Amino acid sequence: MTTSPAANENFPADAEIIIIGGGAVGCGIAYALARAGRTDIVLLERADDVGLVTTSQGAGLCGQVRDSAERIRLAMHSVSVFRELQKDPEVRPDWHEVGSLRIALSERGAEKLRQLKAAGDEAGLESALIDRSEARRRWPLMEFAATTAVLWCPSDGYMTPACVVKAYQHQCRKLGVRFVTGAIVDRIECRNGRVEAVHTNRGMARCRYVINAAGAHAYHVARLAGLELPIIPVRHEYFITVPMAGLTPDLPCFRIPEWTLYGRVRDGGLLLGGWEQGSLHADPRGYEMAGTPPEITPDDEVLESFERDFSGLFPGSRYAEKARVGKGWPTFTPDGRFILGESKRVKGFVMAGGCNAHGISGSGGIGKLLVESLLDPDPSPYVRSLSPDRFTEMSWNWEDATREARSVYESYYGTNV
Repeated sequence: MTTSPAANENFPADAEIIIIGGGAVGCGIAYALARAGRTDIVLLERADDVGLVTTSQGAGLCGQVRDSAERIRLAMHSVSVFRELQKDPEVRPDWHEVGSLRIALSERGAEKLRQLKAAGDEAGLESALIDRSEARRRWPLMEFAATTAVLWCPSDGYMTPACVVKAYQHQCRKLGVRFVTGAIVDRIECRNGRVEAVHTNRGMARCRYVINAAGAHAYHVARLAGLELPIIPVRHEYFITVPMAGLTPDLPCFRIPEWTLYGRVRDGGLLLGGWEQGSLHADPRGYEMAGTPPEITPDDEVLESFERDFSGLFPGSRYAEKARVGKGWPTFTPDGRFILGESKRVKGFVMAGGCNAHGISGSGGIGKLLVESLLDPDPSPYVRSLSPDRFTEMSWNWEDATREARSVYESYYGTNV
């Protein structure tokens, strides 16, 4: 990439905190830190604008139902952040609080919903097990005769991923955060076991902290600091149909765990995605920092299976014309948990990667966790459990890590994150 002299002159000489990665996670972290009073922040993004890579591939659903009160509260914090951002009259995340339906198709599935409801009650999340007639009232085009239980969460919703990032950026700039695009990181300078500076194609900046929020390149950025971390990109796909009669933007999001499907209305059509059982991954060691993960060709067989299964509840969706296919490489970890916090081996190097497909919807909560890990002298046991040290201070191998990360993807609705 060719950079003009003026752009090089504007490259910052130093900052307390440098964030690498301008997706929802990086921008959400910048926002959380700035709100906490740490405003001497520079965010570096290799693309020409923020939110153009992994974030742009997201489906945009935000659900708070989890199987532990702690994780539910984290998701609830993300919703509170989206609500707050939506109040801005200029730049909003396009947050739609339409609620969600989680649908069970067996007695085992119904029991799981009852357990999730209990966890929600403990966390203070409003939810209700509703009958078929109430479910049909909320989603009139869907058939609920075969369902065994439906869990309704009124404060769930969806947003537009690109708008989320722009909303974060807008607020961050008002708080003094600086953004530099077209900046490709090629070296992280360390001295005496501590981060000193970040070198890019646009210049070098000294810093106290480097936060790695580089998505599918988080592995490569960690390697620049001398750390080997199992951050595995796994293929994910969804499709969006052309507009269909009766699909209005106020219809709830939905999830069908036993079919590993999720969806919502988008642009008047049906957005439908799922977690395929025969997952495919990309080895991050197989592409360079300056490169990209392999190109994804839409898998018609997988997309057909999503459509075929869902037509059991929504017959009108069968054979609907597809307007486009969404696809990307969200990153997963072997234990299904974020890799977040400062490294024991390299002081000042802070991870915010391996988000297990919760980067956009969980960005508000991830920012909260990052602030706690970095600024709280006594972070919670949960935050400490996310440390990159759990991989740098123990033995693991790529074959096992890849298999386990793919399993996290394939069992997505039964995984703790």
